Amino acid sequence: MEKRRIAILGSTGSIGTQALDVVREHRDLFDVQLLTACNNSKLLIQQAIEFHAACAVIANEELYDEVFQALDPHGINVFAGMSSIIDAMASSDNIDLVLSAMVGFRGLEPTLAALRSGKAVAIANKEPLVAAGKIVMETAREHNAPILPVDSEHSAIFQALQGEHSPIERIFLTASGGPFLRTPVQDLARVTVAEAVNHPRWKMGHKISVDSATLMNKGFEMIEACWLFGVDISKVTVVIHPQSVIHSMVSFEDGAVMAQMSMPDMRLPIQYALTYPERLPLEIPRVDFFKLGGFTFSEPDTSKFPCLEIAVEAMRKGGNIPCAMNAANEVAVNAFINGQIRFTDIPAIVRKCVDKCDFIKEPDLNGILDTDRNIRELATRLTTGK
Repeated sequence: MEKRRIAILGSTGSIGTQALDVVREHRDLFDVQLLTACNNSKLLIQQAIEFHAACAVIANEELYDEVFQALDPHGINVFAGMSSIIDAMASSDNIDLVLSAMVGFRGLEPTLAALRSGKAVAIANKEPLVAAGKIVMETAREHNAPILPVDSEHSAIFQALQGEHSPIERIFLTASGGPFLRTPVQDLARVTVAEAVNHPRWKMGHKISVDSATLMNKGFEMIEACWLFGVDISKVTVVIHPQSVIHSMVSFEDGAVMAQMSMPDMRLPIQYALTYPERLPLEIPRVDFFKLGGFTFSEPDTSKFPCLEIAVEAMRKGGNIPCAMNAANEVAVNAFINGQIRFTDIPAIVRKCVDKCDFIKEPDLNGILDTDRNIRELATRLTTGK
């Protein structure tokens, strides 16, 4: 494998730090060109120095001086603001692969900028495909820019499709069920933030952990799968699989089902995206079939977790509705994390916002940006009462 020059958008988050774990194990194969963070200036500084990054960008412009003073003596270029991240994606010709791991909708424009410049994008950030999947995929095709999935579920599907030339009959997206799989529905209104972010299988940031607890994350993944693999939402089925060893499955018209299995560890799909089409050694626990005891599968309870049904309905409606759903969810989840609303208020607020969204059948980027802004304003009023 030839050495790859990489950029990590969101290097201080869960995916970003695990990606750097992969780089740390294979320093001879990666050259870190760019690292970005939103607010975690101290970790960004440590990362940039350790990996001799050519450039670092801190999105929070108020933290620029701190980062500049720490990195300038090391010869590392420092910039600030989201516009700098977008400009770096558009103008840099010394980056081969971009890992898009920023949290939320703000990752859309940097991802599009990277694709427009023809860079391969390993996408871990769900929201760009959820909010603007058609635009993202059309941009990738227009500029011949590969998109490599990083989510464990989509990586599993991607791996199951290697060497296949037959059409997909069905995609089975597996889900652990989150921390409240066995919690009675009447108790959900009283759950705490600490309980919601305590995922049984994965260690993730607060936002994605809450999304996993509501199953909105699985709804997002259904929408992502539609765009990444060119299937209708009717061909994507969510399967609750608490063991989280089978990361997803694909069935074909002859009845064959291909599954990808491994112990839960995000470094595997991250490394596969960074090194594709090659596989490299990775020190993670191996599947011990004699100790697993068995696999279980069940259907999700959409009456208990309505976010999943909201996501399916949004994809069926299409246009700017998935964008509205995402915007409302980001605001509602943030409000829950900040103690402003209850856990069960999240789907109620999302549904209200989606119902009030002015439908645009074929939104361009400006239409997506306008929808995001308008729905955020509406969701903020609903969460604060102002």
